[in-house]
Order: sequence, then structure tokens, then C-alpha cells
Amino acid sequence: MTRRFNTEGPVRPERHYCIPPLARLDDVDRVLELVRDMRYFVLHAPRQTGKTSALLALRDLLNRGAAGDLHCVYVNIAARSSPAEVRSTSRRSRCGSAISRRPRRGTC
Repeated sequence: MTRRFNTEGPVRPERHYCIPPLARLDDVDRVLELVRDMRYFVLHAPRQTGKTSALLALRDLLNRGAAGDLHCVYVNIAARSSPAEVRSTSRRSRCGSAISRRPRRGTC
């Protein structure tokens, strides 16, 4: 199979041209230390920069024993709301933002 450039979804190095996913993380050893200590970390970056690919590579590294006897499962959950739920949530957000200011009558 000929490799190609990927424009969406996780990168599969055997199928796509890419920078090694874990090379994008500033300090993989620090992430592994946080995992060993059962601490949280945040992977924050703009769209299409390899966050999912880095997490999948980290999952594979952890499952090969990089953090001792810990194992990793990656779950991607997508939720969709009905239009009525979106309107209701939007209304609650406006009410919540008004709490820090003087509430306006009739907005909630």
C-alpha cells in the first residue's frame, strides 16, 4: 500500500506520512511519570495537530509496559443533542453568566 497524506482522523504511520506522534509531546517521560503517579494531565492544542494520534501512540506505549503494570484503554465518546436541548442549554448559559453581574429581569 502506498502511503499518503492524511487530512482527517488519526494518523496511521504505516498508511500515512507523519511526524512520529510521541515526538510532538514536549516531555513523554513527564507524562509517563504522571500516569505512574495516577495524576491528571491535559493535552491541549489546536485542531488537526495530532492530539488523537499522540494519545493513541501513548496508549500503545503504556500497553507495552512503559508505566509498569498499568494498561490503557482509549474511548472516544461523541454526544449529540436535540435542537430543543441546545436551546435549553444556551438559555441556561446566559442565566449563569448573569449571576456575576446584576441579573436582568425576564432573562431566565
